[in-house]
Amino acid sequence: MKLRKWLFVPIVSLMAFSPGHNIPEQEFCGIQNTAFKAGEQVTYTVYYAVAGIYVNAGTAVFTNTLETLNGKPVYHIVGEGNTNSSYDWIYKVRDKYETYIDTATLQTLKFVRNVNEGGYKKYQNVTFNKTANTAVTNDGVFKVPACVQDVVSSIFYARNIDFSKLRTNDRVEFSMFLDNEVFNMYIRYLGKEVIKTKYGKFNAIKFKPLLLKGTIFEGGEQMTVWVTDDANRIPVRIESPIVVGKVKIDMMQHKNLRHPLTSLIKRR
Repeated sequence: MKLRKWLFVPIVSLMAFSPGHNIPEQEFCGIQNTAFKAGEQVTYTVYYAVAGIYVNAGTAVFTNTLETLNGKPVYHIVGEGNTNSSYDWIYKVRDKYETYIDTATLQTLKFVRNVNEGGYKKYQNVTFNKTANTAVTNDGVFKVPACVQDVVSSIFYARNIDFSKLRTNDRVEFSMFLDNEVFNMYIRYLGKEVIKTKYGKFNAIKFKPLLLKGTIFEGGEQMTVWVTDDANRIPVRIESPIVVGKVKIDMMQHKNLRHPLTSLIKRR
């Protein structure tokens, strides 16, 4: 499988700390949404660094609308990522990811991936049959676990985890379907800390997602994510080494959050 990942794929990942315990997937199956609402929009700036110098390389925007799919109310969440025109000559990206999430269960019902990354193009349309526990794709029908997530739905699923129940180094497990395969994923909880970003200073929750090895990102627990330590749980900083250099992604704009952004200590 050849994966090319430029956007945050939580996704979820050889720490020198003592091990914690694992939180099995079934404990979070059917988790209820308390973190986001329809109408939310969050915008990120993507910075690329070589030799310690960070350059503004692109933007990523996540939008959320309330729609109906096969008679069920769903959150239609779209994530779009583009490199800046000045960066296109190095590595041009035009990505669009869509998920349709059941509002009652937070389970993905449909996933669409349309990417153009450095000349590599891929379109994938996946429908999840929750009765048969299958994923129907362009390439066939595949068996999946009952609580399987996709690349985008896993981000919004993770925003609803109750981190107050976790100890440092606990792992929260879940399954993700991508490129006609099921991957056993997890995020490792690392505790709380104050983080300074391009947007401001935040009280944050820190964790490491397991990453799938691709042509840009390295596999394993190489990515670090900070989300707001408030009821929104929006990612405010993501850092990860890549094959050459490092990527840093900062939240720069937000609209229609479900809760006040009480984690913000100081705006830059």
